[in-house]
Amino acid sequence: HKLLFHGSKSKIEGNLSVTFGRENNDFGQGFYMGADTLQPLTLVCAEDKPKLYTVEFDLSGLKILEVEIGMDWAMMIAYYRKQMDHVKGTPIYEKYAHFADGFDVIVGYIANDRMYTELARFFNGSITDVALLKCLSVLDLGKQYVAITQKACDQIKILEERALHLLERLALQDKSVARRAEGIALADEV
Repeated sequence: HKLLFHGSKSKIEGNLSVTFGRENNDFGQGFYMGADTLQPLTLVCAEDKPKLYTVEFDLSGLKILEVEIGMDWAMMIAYYRKQMDHVKGTPIYEKYAHFADGFDVIVGYIANDRMYTELARFFNGSITDVALLKCLSVLDLGKQYVAITQKACDQIKILEERALHLLERLALQDKSVARRAEGIALADEV
């Protein structure tokens, strides 16, 4: 059992589902949970009625794909964020299109906002794979757990729902801006 956190733009109604997430998140569509509170909070702090959920995730009986920082991690993110569409139909594209097949959960590091720029630079040959990985991983945002099947979603129990108040949201927005600026500066340094 893991204690995790989910930031939501509004109240979660009904049962949890893989359709909660957008398709172009780091690891595709699924229910995303962070290992600490800061990342989910900074994602939703600019919304009108954001909520922070504390959840318990029972991982027993689930097939878990753990993705460490490396080229598989970078290429999975590139695939799910639609940065590999220009090579659709190639063996490399197909590898990552099916990389998580048969798994219920993906556990991997969170990519920072600078990833679009760095992935584009990698694909156009401006930077090497080593530079790409350093740029994407330089700001350690922690790990995320993504329930990508309904079986996994059914094993998540919401323990607490907490609304974010205005002053808290404003402080988190400042923190979010500072983290983005830090990520850009670190990637530029790499």
